[in-house]
Amino acid sequence: MLKKIVAVLLSSFTVAALAVPLGSQSVLVVEDGTGKVLLEKNSNVQVPIASLTKLMTAMVVLDSKPDMDAPISIDKTDVDMLKHSTSRVPVGAELARRDALQLALMSSDNRAAASLARTYPGGPAAFKLAVNAKIKALGLTQTVIEEPTGLSPNNRSTATDLVKMATAASAYPDIRRITTDTKDVINIKGRQVEYHNTNRLVGAKGWDVGLSKTGYTEEAGRCLIMRFKSAGKNATLVLLNAKANSARLMDAFNIRRFVAGPDGEPKVMKASVTRHKKAAKPAKRHRRAA
Repeated sequence: MLKKIVAVLLSSFTVAALAVPLGSQSVLVVEDGTGKVLLEKNSNVQVPIASLTKLMTAMVVLDSKPDMDAPISIDKTDVDMLKHSTSRVPVGAELARRDALQLALMSSDNRAAASLARTYPGGPAAFKLAVNAKIKALGLTQTVIEEPTGLSPNNRSTATDLVKMATAASAYPDIRRITTDTKDVINIKGRQVEYHNTNRLVGAKGWDVGLSKTGYTEEAGRCLIMRFKSAGKNATLVLLNAKANSARLMDAFNIRRFVAGPDGEPKVMKASVTRHKKAAKPAKRHRRAA
C-alpha cells in the first residue's frame, strides 16, 4: 500500500516537472485579481526570505508619510556586521530619504534599508512595532520579520504569505515605480553613481514587470517576488530558495510560458512533491545579499 502511495506521488510530481521544471524549493503563482492559484510547490513551508524583506520595510516607511526629501546620513550602525555584505554607499554619505528608498528597493542596498529603519519616527523600536502591526493587518500568519534588510535568517515567511505581501506592496505607486526602474544615478558624496536593478528581467525584452524584488543569503538561497503580464494575463510569482541565479531565472521564464499557455489560456498545476537530492558542497562564501 505504501509503495502504491509513493508511486502515485512521484508520478504526480513527474507530470508537473515535465510541464513546468522548477528549481526553486518553494513556488507560488497566482492570477492577479481573481487570486486563482496557477502553480504551487511547497507554498506553505516557512523559510528565510532574505531581501524580499525590503518590500515590508518600504511599505512601513511610506505608511509613516515621512518627508522624502529630508536628508539621511549613513551611520556606522547601518553597516552589516552579520554577513559583512558590501555596499557602494559609504558611511557618512548623506542622501535624500527617497534616494535611500530607491537604493534599498532597486539595488537592494542593506545600508540604505537599515538607515530607513533607524530614522523611522520613534527609531528602530517603533519601526519594529510598525512592522509587526503591518504583518497582522495583512494577515501574514506565517511571517516573522526581525530587522529591515533581510540579512537575518530569522526573517521568515511562506510563498503564500509573500503573494499577499506583493499584492499589498503593489498598491504603493512609489514601490511599483522604484522596483521596475532598470537603473538610476544618485549623488553620493559629490559623485554621480549609477545603480542597477538586481532583477535582470526588469526591462528585458519580452518582460512586462509591474513589481519586482530579489533576495539572496546563504540560508535563503535565490529568491524572487515579481508581478508580470504574459499574453495579456497578470500574475504574481514567488520563488524561494533556488540554488543559483540561473535556476531562479529559468524558473521565471518557464512560469511566464506556462501562464500564457500554448492556447493563450493559463493552466492550473500543483507541484508540491519534491525529490530530495544530496546536499551540494557549500559554495565559497558570498559577500553580498540581494
